[in-house]
Amino acid sequence: MIFDVWAPNATAVEVETLDRRFPLTGRADGWWSLDVPDATHGTRYTYVLDGDGPYPDPRSRRQPEGVFGPSAVYDHARYTWADHDWTGRDLRGAVIYELHIGTFTPEGTFQAAAGRLDHLVELGVDFVEIMPVAPVPGARNWGYDGVDLYAVNETYGGPDGLKTFVDACHRAGIGVILDVVYNHLGPSGNFLHPFGPYFGGFEGSYWGEAVNLDGPGSDPVRRYFVDNALQWLRDYHIDGLRLDAVHALHDKRATHLLAELAEEVDALSCAVGRPLSLIAESDLNDPRMVRSLDAGGLGMTAQWNDDVHHALHTAVSGETHGYYADFAGLSALVKVLTRGVLHDGGHSSFRGRAHGRPYTGVPGHRLVACLQNHDQIGNRPMGDRLPMPALKLGAGLLLTSPFTPMLFMGEEWGAGTPFLFFSDHVEPHLRESEGERRKKEFDGFGYTWEAPDPSAEETFLRSKLDWQELKEEAHWSLLCWYRDLIALRRALPELTDPRLDRVRVETDPGGQWLVMWRGGVCVSVNFGTDTVTVPVPRGRVLLASDDPVTGDEEGTRLPGQSLVIHRPSG
Repeated sequence: MIFDVWAPNATAVEVETLDRRFPLTGRADGWWSLDVPDATHGTRYTYVLDGDGPYPDPRSRRQPEGVFGPSAVYDHARYTWADHDWTGRDLRGAVIYELHIGTFTPEGTFQAAAGRLDHLVELGVDFVEIMPVAPVPGARNWGYDGVDLYAVNETYGGPDGLKTFVDACHRAGIGVILDVVYNHLGPSGNFLHPFGPYFGGFEGSYWGEAVNLDGPGSDPVRRYFVDNALQWLRDYHIDGLRLDAVHALHDKRATHLLAELAEEVDALSCAVGRPLSLIAESDLNDPRMVRSLDAGGLGMTAQWNDDVHHALHTAVSGETHGYYADFAGLSALVKVLTRGVLHDGGHSSFRGRAHGRPYTGVPGHRLVACLQNHDQIGNRPMGDRLPMPALKLGAGLLLTSPFTPMLFMGEEWGAGTPFLFFSDHVEPHLRESEGERRKKEFDGFGYTWEAPDPSAEETFLRSKLDWQELKEEAHWSLLCWYRDLIALRRALPELTDPRLDRVRVETDPGGQWLVMWRGGVCVSVNFGTDTVTVPVPRGRVLLASDDPVTGDEEGTRLPGQSLVIHRPSG
């Protein structure tokens, strides 16, 4: 085994393994290396820098004893893949399903999640997007406190468990997107500081110190993150990465880290012969994020689109607090459905300034939209989900929209379990202050913040899906609605057409109904509780959330809180 580590400021580096310390040889570029032939797959090791340590490897492939334990040699070649016929999956026309490994099943492991893939196949999704799997302190976490970014959380099943899960997804015809965090590292178990200038020396965001992407010594730091991304795509056969909060990446270089990453991933895609996707989470509303490199963009395949979520949520829930205030009224929903975003240069009341740019010419498939996700549920004090009537209407609009739709685990059956924020920090000061930190983070969002203790195990256990709910008629009925919507989306080319300029939307001046045209297919929604007549000839009903749907050549009558997809006559 050849041990390599970047430690440019050290005068002596040793690897502690096999009950001995071995001195490494330094190079002018700050890298140190040594071949220890007796260190093989599974061998534990740590580094000692100028007598300080021991520390885990910054590029540790495995942390069998957690973030405070030693690293272990991990040989990727030992795993035998069974997905040789997998040619990948394109994001265009796809439906994504986001899940958290620890709460998706009672067991909370990769193996258990793989055992539920039949459910996802029957639902009709094309990708699963799993929340971060890097090692975290304790036994439970959303994943955004990760450290040892090259390793895989042992509580989920470690690196072999992740590979087994990806293998199973590919056999089922489902692609895998992995959520990765490059804008910060967790506050506990982060041992990068002694090795080199990995951080910029200032608070980059609410979540922690900024990563050094453009300061002195930043070349190897950038490489650290680029190589990490390539590892997941190459060695774990992952099909795409969701890049957390890229607006919190502080990079003033002429070539932004995201553009550098896009170029490298494109080259890897050519080498492995399958499409690889990069999906950015960005609140900048900047179309350059998803424009190609040769057009002066950052080259992301797609980006999360919060504006669509906010407009849908406001329309089906009636909530207008916090950042939902700008989205009150159906005019906001009309704009996002036809232009992609609401904030395209106009005033954002929540931010107190102008925000965004127009997305003219950007196809809808480059915008990942949702009715619910981990943030929008879990950032509510009680982690509460939308009720079933709201899900029915919202899903009907989302799954007939020009965007790339994403569902959140359990949404498809109207899960009654919450998705709360939870963590399990080891240090008492972090554990005891986590609840107060969350309260401060969401100051000004319009919530009365009375949330369960994030550190309590019960908070985590309450967030696990209850699969027994599927035995209840109401939950099963909603699941069938979601299945039918996805099947219809796949069957009708009009519903996957990403051209925003071909979407036509009409609304009731009173804010009760909306009609969206997708080619010759019409989606009519009644948000109110009273029966209404929309000015669309009845025609042939393709799918309806509620019966009866009546009408004539003058219009279609919709019961309260209902949605119908039809081809109007004439």
